[in-house]
Amino acid sequence: MNENVIKFRRPEPPKQPRKPNPQLRKLAIIVGVIAFFAAAWAYFQYLA
Repeated sequence: MNENVIKFRRPEPPKQPRKPNPQLRKLAIIVGVIAFFAAAWAYFQYLA
């Protein structure tokens, strides 16, 4: 209706960027390294 009326609102606080959990990332790296070595062992054990 009254489009020339200024509406005063509080500004929304800026959202913090989500950082991945450092412990979860470290665990994922360790699991990835173990999986890599397990795959390499299985390859040389059964295919090579």
